[in-house]
Amino acid sequence: MVHVPNDRLRAAIHAKGLTVEDLSVRVGVDPKTVERWIGDDSRRPHRKSRVRLAQVLRVEEAHLWPDLASDIRAVPNGDSELVHVYPSRSSVPFDVWCDLLNSVEHSMDIVVFSGVFLVEQLNALPIVKAKANEGIRFRLAVGDETSPAVIQRAAEEGTTGGLEGRVQMMRRYLRGVADVPGVEVRTHGTTLYNSIYRFDDQMLVNGHAFGSLAGQSPVMHLRLTSEEGMWQHYMSSIERVWEVAVPEIY
Repeated sequence: MVHVPNDRLRAAIHAKGLTVEDLSVRVGVDPKTVERWIGDDSRRPHRKSRVRLAQVLRVEEAHLWPDLASDIRAVPNGDSELVHVYPSRSSVPFDVWCDLLNSVEHSMDIVVFSGVFLVEQLNALPIVKAKANEGIRFRLAVGDETSPAVIQRAAEEGTTGGLEGRVQMMRRYLRGVADVPGVEVRTHGTTLYNSIYRFDDQMLVNGHAFGSLAGQSPVMHLRLTSEEGMWQHYMSSIERVWEVAVPEIY
């Protein structure tokens, strides 16, 4: 039997900065029990443990286990695609980025202007290169620093010249993987309403707010549950940007 991990529970634990051991102490169970809850989303804690768990993590029971929505004792949450909402990109735990990046098995898409933190903080390029050599596909769409959209965005967020420089830096970094089979790098000048990071069936959507830096804006963690809904909405956006983006030539 294939066990599906409980991504919502894992994300909620990361978001609170807790370890499995921390949570087990607060809920009053063995750490291995918590690991089983994380590793198999069909496992349900007893009612008392669920209540305590939800209190510690400050989320609804039905968010962690959506099929509890029919339980009148649990607060419903019908949006099963939503794993977690972070108040800002900078509040997304480092471990979440690392887990998503390292767990890619089929394909990964990124639509950003810069995204330079992926290289400088997460050291993503060696991972991209190694995984591409294993047959995993990467599509990386970054901004064109000379495009009106990038220049306008820089002015609106109060970093005139700064964003353009970060975009140039990212394009320079990506030279290191652009010739690796399975890795495609393109540039675009679309109005970037969201930075989107897709890792197989997981996605982080970083909305942009006028006058704010991307790192200050909220991030939705989504997972694929069907071909409809928010997942397909943002997946279509990725495809539209990719279609008009220009292949990078080094």
